[in-house]
Formats: sequence, C-alpha cells, structure tokens
Amino acid sequence: MHLPEPEIAQAVDLCKTATRLLCVCHRNPDGDAIGSLLGVGALLEQEFPQAEVGYHCVDPVPEMFHFLPGAFRVQVLPDPLPPPEGTVFVFLDSAEPKLTELHETHPQLFDGTYRSLMIDHHYSNPRYGTVNILVPDASSTCEIAAWLAEQAGWTITSDIATCLLTGLYTDTGGLLHSNVTPGVYRTVAHLQRRGGRRQEVVEAVFRTGKLSTLRLWGRVLEKISLTDEGGAISAVTEGDFRATGADTSELTGAIDYVNAVPGMRFSLILSERDGKVKGSLRTLRDDVDVSEMAGKFSGGGHKKAAGFALPGKLKPEVRWTVVEGE
Repeated sequence: MHLPEPEIAQAVDLCKTATRLLCVCHRNPDGDAIGSLLGVGALLEQEFPQAEVGYHCVDPVPEMFHFLPGAFRVQVLPDPLPPPEGTVFVFLDSAEPKLTELHETHPQLFDGTYRSLMIDHHYSNPRYGTVNILVPDASSTCEIAAWLAEQAGWTITSDIATCLLTGLYTDTGGLLHSNVTPGVYRTVAHLQRRGGRRQEVVEAVFRTGKLSTLRLWGRVLEKISLTDEGGAISAVTEGDFRATGADTSELTGAIDYVNAVPGMRFSLILSERDGKVKGSLRTLRDDVDVSEMAGKFSGGGHKKAAGFALPGKLKPEVRWTVVEGE
C-alpha cells in the first residue's frame, strides 16, 4: 500500500503544530478501533513529544483487549474540552461523526472549530476531518496506520506493532475474510519484523473465551431463523445479556458463526442496548452489498460487513402455518 504523499505531509504538519493530540475511536470499540487508537496514539507520543496525547472513547475497552499496552489509559473526553488553540483531534476507524457518539454532545468537534486528522478505511466516510487519510481498499485502519508510519519515517516499536496487528487480525477474521490481499500479508510480516507479538494477539482474541461470552453466543445460535430472502437472522435482547452475565462487547465475533449457515445470502444479528437496536450485517457473496442494506436504516460500512442502529426495542413475532395431515 502506498498512501498519497501530500496527505502524509499535511498530517505531519498538523501534528507538529499541536500542543494536544486527542485520539478518538468509535463507540462500542472493536479490535481495529482499539488497535488503531492505542497504536496511533503511541506513535504520536513518540514522534511529537511537544504534544500531550490523550486516548478517548465513550465506551470502555473490551476485556479481551486489556492485554494491549495502554489499554487502561483510554477514557472519556475531558469536560470541558480544552481550547481549540493547539488542540488537534485524531479520529480513528470512525466512518462518520455519529459513530463516535460525540456529534450531539460535542458538535464543535465536527463543525470546523477544532482541527482534526481522520484515518479510516470505510468507503462511506464523508471525509469530515481537516486532513483525511481515507483508504477504502484497506483491510483495516490499523493497516493504514502501519503504512502511514512507514512512509512518514516514524519508528514502529514492538508494542505499537502489536496494537496494529490486533486491528489487522480482527478486521480480517484472523486473515480468513475476503478483504485479505497480498498487501495484508506484507503488512503483517512488516509488523512482525518490528516485533509485533502475533501469537499474543491470536491467543487473546481467538483462543480465549469467557464463560459469559460462550453462553451469549449459544443464545445467538439457538435463535437463528432463515428468511425467504436468504438471510440468517438472530436477535439478542437486554434480557439475554443479563441472563448470561455478558456485556455488549462480548457479542463481537458471533456474527461470523451466523454467517456460516450454508446457502445464505446474508446474515444479521439484532441486539438491544440502551434504548437502541443495533444491527450487524455480513455476507460472503460478491453479489450482495450489505452496506446498501444498512444504508436504508441510516447505517453503513463495507460491502460485506456493515451495521446500523435505530431507537427502539425488539419484539418477537411468532408465525404458525397449518398444513393438512397425510
């Protein structure tokens, strides 16, 4: 991957003028969000010592990512915000402002009051930063960050490489998804040469499962229903979270098993949380665009992985058909 040189120069110049660099990722963070937040934040601390670096998310870091260096430094944004002078926000893996859940509480972050650097890989991204590094063909934001560092001449330490490997592995399903390209393998090799602890990532993300997570996934699988449109659909209520003792972050990864039902055009998991219903969509087919489906509900994402959120709650519906006996 080769990033446009003008955008790299603009990003470097923006960071050089900052006295505060506040990194922000999307709500309900996954591995790419946390990996890029911690990895890019550490890069900025290392390369721009004149600036105070902050790590921010409206939701806590999921337990499975607590092994990452800096995981316990992530916090909510300070209130009140620091003055715009000298402050630069760095938005990571956030396809649009509302995914940070700061668009209503802190609209000044997106109206030009504050300068910002946006790094992302979702093609629906409207380029809302002052400087935008957007690569829709990238597998993950962490992949973009790795090559940004390389082209800018920044040093990738073992800890930084481990953070970035996490996003690469989670957004590619352990290098199994269709977004894996030869460039992804080159990036993984590049990060491993820099000391990235690949096995640590694999053990924490793919080979360690809490009992509450397994119980929650069991409910997801038990509730799978198939639609006439070729969809495999499941739903998780707030009651399911309470009964299993799982938090919402533990639902991550379950969609891949729903998506494994043979012959399906797409898969969907609906989940209740805080007065909203979140939908996660996946497909393995080239002739299905789940981002277009999510767009009908003001959501978005990638062609093969997308999501949306709507206010409301889930209500089960049971249908019965009477057939004549033989």
